[in-house]
Amino acid sequence: MPYMYIVECSDGSYYVGSTFALERRVYQHNNGGGARYTESRRPVRLVYYEEYARVSDAYGREKQVQNWSRAKRRALID
Repeated sequence: MPYMYIVECSDGSYYVGSTFALERRVYQHNNGGGARYTESRRPVRLVYYEEYARVSDAYGREKQVQNWSRAKRRALID
């Protein structure tokens, strides 16, 4: 099942991504196999996710949320 997810980094910033294996991806972010952005902002913690039937939908949602302001992301998380 594809997911769009948001992790909160140790500096308080948010990283938005998409994946098929949510737990594994969060593990990767915390153990050096994640995105370059999160590499220097560990540890990260999962704060939000959505499930999708198709990977294209998860990826599309990721791109949508990446363009949002911090406040709008926070509202989604809450």
